[in-house]
Amino acid sequence: MYRQPDRRQQEFDNFDLPFGGSLDPDNRWVRLAAIIPWEWIEERYAQLFASTGAPGKRARMAFGALLIKQRLGVSDEETVEQIRENPYLQYLLGLSGFSTEAPFEASTMVHFRRRLSAEVLAEINERILAAERDEHSKECERSDEESDSEDDEGEEPENRGQLLCDASCVPQDIRHPTDIGLLNDAREATEAAIDALHAERTDGSKKPRTYRHTARRDYLRCAKNKKLTRKTFRKGRKKQLQYLRRNLSHIQQLAGEVGLSHLPRSLYRKLLVAGEVERQQRQMHDSGSYRIEGRIVSLSQPHVRPIVRGKARTAVEFGAKISLSVTNGFTRVHRISWEMYNEGRDLSSQIESYRDLYGYYPQSVHVDKIYRTRDNRRYCRQRGIRISGRPLGRPPADEQIRKATQRQFREDERKRVEIEGKLGEGKRCYGLDRVPAKLKATSESTIAMAVLVMNLQKLLRDSFALVLYLLSFAFTPRRKSANDRQALLPA
Repeated sequence: MYRQPDRRQQEFDNFDLPFGGSLDPDNRWVRLAAIIPWEWIEERYAQLFASTGAPGKRARMAFGALLIKQRLGVSDEETVEQIRENPYLQYLLGLSGFSTEAPFEASTMVHFRRRLSAEVLAEINERILAAERDEHSKECERSDEESDSEDDEGEEPENRGQLLCDASCVPQDIRHPTDIGLLNDAREATEAAIDALHAERTDGSKKPRTYRHTARRDYLRCAKNKKLTRKTFRKGRKKQLQYLRRNLSHIQQLAGEVGLSHLPRSLYRKLLVAGEVERQQRQMHDSGSYRIEGRIVSLSQPHVRPIVRGKARTAVEFGAKISLSVTNGFTRVHRISWEMYNEGRDLSSQIESYRDLYGYYPQSVHVDKIYRTRDNRRYCRQRGIRISGRPLGRPPADEQIRKATQRQFREDERKRVEIEGKLGEGKRCYGLDRVPAKLKATSESTIAMAVLVMNLQKLLRDSFALVLYLLSFAFTPRRKSANDRQALLPA
């Protein structure tokens, strides 16, 4: 159930400060609240609730709390403390006045992330960027009116603008996975399940043996080995597989006696994952391979997959792979996937999304080498789009043409640096270097919120730059005209 809030609580002048004074209108949180479409977010957020039940927190409070957490890069508990201590943050959340009491518990942040999913945040992002998109379209319409003729009616609009595309991995906050460590976690989960199920037996039967101390010693023998050979690794993995298989057979027997309904939900979920881990590890052990489809690397987060990147610092990262695009300095997320994929196949859909937003195709697309396939080149050529990079085939014989091509290639690469900078900004400043969320949906919401905060910060910088630009004219001395100089001469 959701109740529409009182609009008067969102006004700047009505915010009550019990210790006197007033809020600074130039504060960053106040200016940030002014550019967010709160009424539209309230209407969209109300659609996520049923007509019955306890009333939920306001949309402004939910969205504002996630924005504060992502902008400051703190935990849920620290976010609540920051809100409790800062009147500007309470104003951003739509409170009527400053209060030293926390407006909600830290655990409520999880429900905020579940309700404001990646799809909903993408809609909010487009709503915030609507003003930029409309301004860009008006400029194009003015240029069209200047060059319009009667013969151009009904033709396809001319290509305009630049589209920058790239993909990256967003690592998840998990321990670096190893096969031995993963099997050990699965074995410990099955041992806890055996203990819980045996406690429900009333016939006085003896608890099945799990050899947990021996299994722990065998695990440490491999985990603490600084020079783990292939033979020692296979021997250690085989032992852990045997312990895990024995425990799973005991659980199957106990499930037939007392059932699995007595297990806690978290332990039952880990038990299901442990069975799949045992199957995958046994298949790789028997085949001598290190690859398998849908490979699980974390028992608590089974949705996380290894993403091969081939970077200098780390060859493999563990998290979600995202496809981004940058237009006029603003970032959009086109795809979030937990499975490995070729980002070059997303170029056509990203170009079509650009056309749906602006009404025309981009004039040029700036991408790296993996996007420059023959199919993508053909797709862009048919639509009059210039794709960055050197053309296929031998270099032209004409030296001037060859130098012009080389200059164009360098200029395209310099332009493509912008999206690399956006990825770096997101990972350095907005938490995309390590996502602390545990669930798949909340992790995707965190990624979408990080991109949205990046766009909000750019809007703040642009508005501040505009103010400085206008102030520069206000304080610049006006150049005196000839008549003014004549009036200053002595008689």
